[in-house]
Amino acid sequence: MLKNKIKLLLIFAHIVIVFSIPNFPQNTDSLFNSELYPFIVDSINLNGNKTTENFIILRELNFSIGDTLTKQNSIYNRERVYSLGIFNQVYFIPTIVDTIRILTIEVEEGWYIYPVPIIQAKENDLNKLSYGMFLRIKNFRGRNEDLTAAIVLGYDPTYYLSYYNPNIIGKENLFIGFTISYSDISNKSPAAEEVYGSSFSQRVIGPQLTMGKRFGLFNRLYINSGYSYIETPIYVAGVNASDDRIDNLVNVGIGFQHDTRDLIQFPKDGIYSSLIYTAKGLGFDDINYSVAWIDFREYRKLFDRLVGKWRFASRFTFGEDVPYYDDSIIGTDEKIRGHYFEKFEGNDYYITSLEFYYPIIEELNVDLTFIPLIPDELLSYRIGFYTQIFAETGMAKYKYEPFAINRFNSGYGLGITFLLLPYSVFRFDVAFDEQFNSQFIFDLGISF
Repeated sequence: MLKNKIKLLLIFAHIVIVFSIPNFPQNTDSLFNSELYPFIVDSINLNGNKTTENFIILRELNFSIGDTLTKQNSIYNRERVYSLGIFNQVYFIPTIVDTIRILTIEVEEGWYIYPVPIIQAKENDLNKLSYGMFLRIKNFRGRNEDLTAAIVLGYDPTYYLSYYNPNIIGKENLFIGFTISYSDISNKSPAAEEVYGSSFSQRVIGPQLTMGKRFGLFNRLYINSGYSYIETPIYVAGVNASDDRIDNLVNVGIGFQHDTRDLIQFPKDGIYSSLIYTAKGLGFDDINYSVAWIDFREYRKLFDRLVGKWRFASRFTFGEDVPYYDDSIIGTDEKIRGHYFEKFEGNDYYITSLEFYYPIIEELNVDLTFIPLIPDELLSYRIGFYTQIFAETGMAKYKYEPFAINRFNSGYGLGITFLLLPYSVFRFDVAFDEQFNSQFIFDLGISF
């Protein structure tokens, strides 16, 4: 009884904090206080992009010369440029020089080469420790290309190399991505472990290619293809997709993405939706099944800086002989807070989430370039501090199981989020399940 009272007190205290703590002073630029808005743009001037090509910035803007720019739209476009993830700071500065209305977009470029050591407890289990080195070259050639290599040892050893180019041909808005990897992946399917009789790993090797086109600012259509060599120590029906312990899995897919979010690293406004369909096997080695994903998210500013967001996501498999390694599992990539360390498995899953967050520090630009020896590009940050409450529910089911509300697993709770942009987002949540059992969650990145 005392335990439940403490939890209720914790929730009440969190709600009081959300609506009673005053905001810390913000370090804002002229974007927020200029009296020149609405502003007819006669000229656009770019400053600070010593490495980045001009078109990388300009292709993110939803206005051009001759358009009228409002204060709100200026804020939105500033966040779009920041979402590129290659700048420490972005400023939109309107000025008038000899009756010419000039919008200056001033950027502060970040550090683009990241050799980072990796230490990670997989599935939040210290007995499943991975370690290694991660090397990422961002904004390669000043065109926002991304080149990444990694060597990961310990649990789930992995080696991979990836390349992404957001615009390979002039104004055609064509993009391409390529990944090749080698890994020994521990089985993530509880059903497979039960059939196999023990825990096991599978060796997975193969390339993946994605090519597509961006239509306008917000829509992307792409195709993907690849091959995976999947080797299991011994053959077990269902654990393997073919009639052998080695699966030669070919995949071809198509995807569509609509994304109007303002700041991708921490959205406050906009819609994100994604549809993906992938055919796997294509009859080779008698493997033939497919997988589809749906993801819809909406972000809205409500009142007094309170932001609400909600999400619906689902994954479906089609075919008679879908292997366990391609089952739809909640508890791996997708999780339900309150059941964060549990796994729910089936052919399909359904997840929905609702969250409200409120800033304690909405935005604070920090400049530590007075520190000697360390490059200036590593000493400038955009900091934010938010508090949130959330609720989410989800279910995984096999085809033969009913779709029933009482089969959903739900959680709710509260937490805090710390933004250290452009580098990372840190999140700490206290979550409760249906029986009010609590769990503490520390994670990187936003919830959705």
